[in-house]
This record gives sequence, structure tokens and C-alpha cells, in this order.
Amino acid sequence: MKNIEYYDYLKFIDDALELAKSIPRYFSKFSNKVYCNHQKFAIIILMQKLKTTTRGIVSYLRSNSDARMHLGLNKVPVHTTIVRFARRIKNMIHKVLEIRQAQIVAVDATGFELESKSYYYRRIWNSNNKQKAKKYMKLSIAIDAKKQIILSTKTRLSPRNDTIDFKELLKNLKVDYVVADKGYSSKSNRRFVLNKLKSHPMIPYKKTEGVYRINNGRKKLEFDDKIYHQRSKVESVFSSIKRKYGSVLRGKSFDVQHVEAISKAIAHNVDRMQRCILLLIRGLHQSSF
Repeated sequence: MKNIEYYDYLKFIDDALELAKSIPRYFSKFSNKVYCNHQKFAIIILMQKLKTTTRGIVSYLRSNSDARMHLGLNKVPVHTTIVRFARRIKNMIHKVLEIRQAQIVAVDATGFELESKSYYYRRIWNSNNKQKAKKYMKLSIAIDAKKQIILSTKTRLSPRNDTIDFKELLKNLKVDYVVADKGYSSKSNRRFVLNKLKSHPMIPYKKTEGVYRINNGRKKLEFDDKIYHQRSKVESVFSSIKRKYGSVLRGKSFDVQHVEAISKAIAHNVDRMQRCILLLIRGLHQSSF
């Protein structure tokens, strides 16, 4: 009898295919229709789950008939097909993150390495040879703090101030509270949350800032420490992503790296949704006794 973890991977494939319905099945009516976009999308998400490369996922599918059956594959695509798809999907992959409402939203950013060289090479050997280190990919996210599900993402190749992506991450969300660290503290960001989102910003002030006032300056903006501490949930999400799907982006071009980073976020959502459903079923089962 096959173990439970094996069937989790098959359920993961089914859920990834379900999410893929947010994108077109084919890019063109003239497509050869050997593989649909939904199949290739699910393969990319599964690639993050397995922490493997495009060649690695091809080898996995060739040796796993159950995975091919769940994906609806008559034959396995070559690795270049997956790479080309990643380049084409870069402008619409964000559509898969379709959840737009939460009570408390936490915002933060983290970095992903762009090379898989060892610590010794990057820190010791490379420092002696004075070679210039490659840049890292920055991934900014907004999450539902209660469910720890990612709502929106933004990627950047070079180091930039986190606050420039704050409004972009939140602009289409319906929220009650927005929590973020001091790096996002500014009058512009607070005004955006209050006036555009009609919600409450829970962002601590920098030492050089004055207190933000509302009602034409007659009232201080309230700050709730208990709600603000929900910000730590976004750190838990970053830790989970890097631990389960890796902290290195193996793609060579920015387009592929962009898709790879967001694919890790989507893989996290699929795993998280499965866990939420499992906990719900377990709770219903216990309440029946």
C-alpha cells in the first residue's frame, strides 16, 4: 500500500490544476494542443514542491505513471517546453492568486538567491578571488494573517526600498487592518490605507516621524499592539516557503526567475489550503462524537 505522502502529491497536482483554470487553456487557437497551459502550470508548481529543476521534473514524470495520469499527459514534455512556458506566463501568473479579501493583511519582503553555489564558494573562495556576486531576487507579499495564505506578490531583481511596492500589493484587496514593519512607515502609505482601502494601518512610527493625525488633525491614529503582532505571521510564511520549496532560484533569465518565485508562493497556498481543509474535516469528525 502506497504511503499517505505519495497521495498528498497527487492531491497537490489536482489542486494545482484547479488553480490553473484562472489562466487561458491555450495561448492561441492555432496551438498544437499537445499540452495545455493548465498542465504546464501544474508541472511548474509541482517542480517547486519537489525542489527540482526542469530536467528533474521531466525525469520524475517519466517514472511516475500516477502523476502523468492526474496531469492528463499522454507523453511527457521536454524541459525546454516548460522553460518556454515560464517565459510566456510571466505576465498572467499572478491571476492564480485570486483571493482578494481578509480581515488582517500583513506585508513584508524577502530575498531569494539566484545561484546554487555552496556557502564555501560564495563566502570564502569568491571573496579571495574578488569576483562580483550576483544580485538577488526580492519577493514582496501580502498575506491573510489568519489563514497564512498569500494574496498578492511583487518581484524585483535588484535591492530596492520595500515601501515602493506597498500600494501595488494592496490596491485590489478588501481588508480591515494592514500590518507592516517600520520600513513601510510613511504618511503616503497610511493615507493610502485610510482613504483608498478604507481600513486601519498598523505600522509603527520611525523615530524621525511625527504622529499621524486624522479628522483634520483633531485625533491621533490609533495603534493596537495585539493586531500589529500578527505581522509575525508573514515571517512564518517566508520560513515555510524557503524550507519546503528552497531559497534558490535556478532560472537563468529574469522572466523565468520571476515565475519561479511566484510559483513558490502558489505552491505554499496549495499546501496551506490542503492543511486548512484537513483541519476542518478533522474538527467535524471530532465534533460528531
